[in-house]
Amino acid sequence: MKHDQIPAERRTLLRLALALGVATAVNTVAADPAGTPARPGGEPTAPASGPPAAARARPGTYRLRPMTSTTPPRFRPAAPPVRTRPFEELPELGDDAMVLSFDDGPDPRYTPDILAILRRYDVRAMFFVCGEMAADNPGLLREMADDGHVVGNHSWSHPLIPKLSRGAIVDELGSTSEVIEKALGAPPLWYRAPYGAWNRNSFEIGAAMGMEPMAWTVDTLDWTTPGTDTIVRRVKEGAAPGVVVLSHDAGGNRSQSVAALRRYLPALIERGHRPTVPYRS
Repeated sequence: MKHDQIPAERRTLLRLALALGVATAVNTVAADPAGTPARPGGEPTAPASGPPAAARARPGTYRLRPMTSTTPPRFRPAAPPVRTRPFEELPELGDDAMVLSFDDGPDPRYTPDILAILRRYDVRAMFFVCGEMAADNPGLLREMADDGHVVGNHSWSHPLIPKLSRGAIVDELGSTSEVIEKALGAPPLWYRAPYGAWNRNSFEIGAAMGMEPMAWTVDTLDWTTPGTDTIVRRVKEGAAPGVVVLSHDAGGNRSQSVAALRRYLPALIERGHRPTVPYRS
């Protein structure tokens, strides 16, 4: 649905939801429900490159609903505040904790191998999915959720968000949230802007949809296919308490990303690092 086709009452609902997002208190972000409050990271990271997904027809604009719907409370926490920058690291997860994240999927060529490796080592990760890929692979979304991974929103078609109108941002994020909720029974609680390019509109709209913005600390630049050894080295050198590692499971040939994960994950664990995911309550 294009911006000029959104009914007046839906525009009113969006404005109301945005106002509620501004007024709501800060959520808790932790490695488990008993964790401590998290804070946003530092200045926004430089945009990451990567091939944008091809655009195609999208589902209707996501319905912005109150957090007090019939969905279980753990999936409907209070709407987050409107941030001015994304989370880039999560030191509150613990001295030995770090986060692995994968963008642009799910891709049936590479995502199953990544899930199998994570399962082998009993590790959880964050997957920021593109709506057009998720719509074609709902079974992989369910596999992610069944294994305890966090499924986040990475827009529908991987556009440069600051170049979009507010209506187009609603469409990109909302349509993806709709696909995730249809597959998993709950909407995503995290989102990541393509290329790491954020603006105030995206922060406001994401908060109104109940999502916190997540960036990264360590960029593997695996989308450039620099070689498995280089990806492994970047992860090992960047590993530290609270860091968020960015890799990809789609958007091109990700065989190097899979091979690198197979090597660096057991090495991280052996060095005492604990890959985990944040939870909101």
